[in-house]
Order: sequence, then C-alpha cells, then structure tokens
Amino acid sequence: MSELQLKSQRFRTERERDWRQLEALVTKAEKRSASALSNAEILAMPVLYRSTLSALSVARETSLDQGLIGYLENLSARAYFFVYGARSTPLEQLTAFFSRDWPKGVQSIWRETLVALFVTALGAVVAYVLVGADSDWFFTFVDPGLAQGRDPTATQAALRATLYDGADADGLSFFATYLFTHNAEVALLAFALGFAFGVPTIVVLLSNGAMLGAMVHVFVSKGLGYEFGGWLLIHGVTELFAIVLAGAAGLRIGWAVAFPGGQSRLEAMSGAGKAAGAVMMGVVIMLMLAGVLEGFGRQLITSDTVRYAIAGGSALLWGLYFYAPRPDRVLARIGR
Repeated sequence: MSELQLKSQRFRTERERDWRQLEALVTKAEKRSASALSNAEILAMPVLYRSTLSALSVARETSLDQGLIGYLENLSARAYFFVYGARSTPLEQLTAFFSRDWPKGVQSIWRETLVALFVTALGAVVAYVLVGADSDWFFTFVDPGLAQGRDPTATQAALRATLYDGADADGLSFFATYLFTHNAEVALLAFALGFAFGVPTIVVLLSNGAMLGAMVHVFVSKGLGYEFGGWLLIHGVTELFAIVLAGAAGLRIGWAVAFPGGQSRLEAMSGAGKAAGAVMMGVVIMLMLAGVLEGFGRQLITSDTVRYAIAGGSALLWGLYFYAPRPDRVLARIGR
C-alpha cells in the first residue's frame, strides 16, 4: 500500500465518525424536515459541519484521494443549507407572509399611511367643493368610462338605477375587470413613482381622491348620498385602503431617497424597499378581493343595511389584522 493511501486511510479513520454522524442528521432532515431533529441534534449539526469543512480543507491541501474529497464536498454542501439556509416549504413561506411579513410591513409605514390618507381626503374635499361650484369640474376629475353615466347630467332616477338595478353576468364581469385594472394602475403608479422623492405619489393620491370627491358630490346633490355610500363602501373600504397603503409604500421609498441619512441613496432605498415590497404583495391581494366585491357583491347585494354591514365588517377585519396586538408580542413584552 502506498504512503498516500496509508495517509488517506488514517485520515478517514480518525474523522469518519463525525462525517457519518453529520450525514445521518442531514439525511434525516432531508427525508422529513429540520423540525424532526431533536434539540441535541440541532446543536450538534453546526459543530459537525465545521469539523467536516476543516477535514475537507486538509484533504485538499494534502492531495488525498479524490473520492474522499468529493464525498466531503457533497456532504458539506448538503449540510450548509440546514446550518445557514432557511429551508421552508411554500406553505410555511405563505404562512409567514400572512402571519408576520405583511402585517409587520404595514405597521412599519404607519406614518406614511396617515400622510397618504390625508392627501387622498384632501383631494376628495377639494374636488367636492369645486364640482359644487361648477359641475364642469366633474369631467376634469372623472374619466367618462369610469363614470359610466354617473355624472351631473344624470337624473336621480338614472343614478338610483345604477345603485340597485342588477346587470347581466357579462356586464358585471366587464365592469369588475375595468375597475380592477384602473385601481391596480393607480396603486402601482402610487408605489412605483415614489422613488422621485414621493412627489408623483402625492399627485396620484390627490387625483384619486379628487375622483372620489367628484363622484360623491354627484350623488349627494341628487339626494342619494347615503345610498351611494353603501354602494361604494362595500368594496371601497378594501380598495381605497389598498391604494392608500400602496401610496404609503411609495412615500416610504421617496423619504429614504430624499433623506438617506448616513447611507447612500441606493442603500437607503433598498432598505425601505424590503418593507414596501411586502406591503405591495398584500396590496395586490386586497385589490383582487375588492375587484370581486366591486364587480359582483355590490351589484347583487341591494340592501343598504347589508352593504354598510359588509363595509364595517371589512374595516374591522383589516384594522384587527394589521394593527391589533399579536399574542406573541404581548407575551414577549410581559417577559421583559
């Protein structure tokens, strides 16, 4: 037997026990999951992993047989993902998003959310006053395709019919698609333009609020304010909140770009984008839910009481979901 073979055999004999133990732990975790490991096994894995890396380094430097080096390389790569990698199933990632990432992201931009809400309300009030002074302002704020006949020239009977009369399924589907596309564009613009110091985001929110204020005035002026409120809010609570959150996410990025602090603007924008990205993923989900309510729920549900009940329920649910204290956080604070 050659000297190199003797060295390789001695090397393997001295350390093989650790390798086999690490391999058994990795195999167990791969076949089942990391949660299948006991506390002792979890603590042992990093130690065995570092021992294996050390052995691999020695094997490479001393030019031991390639079969042994290949085995150690493969074992180290497999163990790496359990020691340093976040191995989780798609279901676990989805659960983490809904239970932690999305609510945490929304909570982290609460100041920007208040600003976005204020800007939207300001646009609505200004448009309401202007349309009251001169009805021609309505067509400045509202796209005719979105209004679909709901404008100052419509009669009370015609406006009431749009609030309560059902439509065929194809018409509802088309309307839902149209409005979902419009709202998605507003939300994406409010977010995407935030990098320009947040100024375009404010303009988009003002414009969206102005459209809302103009529409409200039309119905209020015809004595249908209460009815229009139910028709609007059954979906509007979710939809408008989603747009406000998208604007808030854009403002967070704009603020980071304008005032990066000790970081570069790129670093500051990247940091702000982590929370904003989670919020925007959730905004897409909210807009989809609003699209369903917008195209179907508010047309098929004609009771004002039920409409307001759904609106109030959705507001309560979103408020609790995003802002209610989590039991785990409460317990953590008590533990301190």
